[in-house]
Amino acid sequence: MTGHETGNDTYASIVMNIRLPRALATLVGGACLAVAGLLLQIFFRNPIVEPYVLGISSGASLFVGLVVLGGYTFGMTHMTPMFLFGGAFLGAMVVMLVVVLAAKKVRNITTLLIIGLMAGFICSAMTSMLTAFADKEKIHAFMMWTLGSFSGFSWTQVECLYLIGVPFLLMSLLICKPLNAMLFGEKYALSMGLNIKRFRMLVILISSVLTAVITAFAGPVSFVGLAVPHMVRISFGTSDNRVLLPGVILAGALMTGICDLGARMLMAPTELPLSAITSLIGAPIVVYLLLRKGSEL
Repeated sequence: MTGHETGNDTYASIVMNIRLPRALATLVGGACLAVAGLLLQIFFRNPIVEPYVLGISSGASLFVGLVVLGGYTFGMTHMTPMFLFGGAFLGAMVVMLVVVLAAKKVRNITTLLIIGLMAGFICSAMTSMLTAFADKEKIHAFMMWTLGSFSGFSWTQVECLYLIGVPFLLMSLLICKPLNAMLFGEKYALSMGLNIKRFRMLVILISSVLTAVITAFAGPVSFVGLAVPHMVRISFGTSDNRVLLPGVILAGALMTGICDLGARMLMAPTELPLSAITSLIGAPIVVYLLLRKGSEL
């Protein structure tokens, strides 16, 4: 085998086993984060809500930390993708249910957001405490994971991501009409025959799963769930979820793919935290769209 052929084989291996899994992960990952953000904004009727703000990502991170750091501490040497997802989903659901229960007691949205933030701070504090007792060799990898990154995705993780994420993205598309009804208030939704309690639990389930599946593999990625719904809403000039949801899926995939590329290439060979790039790119775009349209969120 010639040196040229060996170089081609190496390049093909890098593309197939490193670049392509990462690219596919960013596409569905960005779509999941953006849809989760849109659903939560509709659910809480607040434009600044997203999984990261409400502490859902922090809850998922805490339970992933318990699985990874605690698991290695107790002698578990291999973590399957579904095991990681299970931990992240449990953490996301716990924090989400705390916020929902608080919503029944508190009607003020600002207070509710503060409760979500406090839940996130508590989870972050517990995660930090967990690292103090964990295996030192695993702490560095875990701390890098908490910065958010799609690097190192294997085909097994991509398969798990798509098997869980895509069905729930499709499920979100099927609830466009009930979501539109909720925009006019619960009384209107009830008059349309919507079971409010069941629908709320469905929205909680979808948003928690979409958040958990990304957090489990890529870490907590902020701003995508907050910015992308506003970008699409302002660009299309509509609140019709039959338009917004497909637009959010495409825009979330596109934005996350671009941001991941930027995180990898801007300071190469050093890779930047993904959340830093999503904020640097996303925030100016939202501000520009608001100024251009003269819109309010």
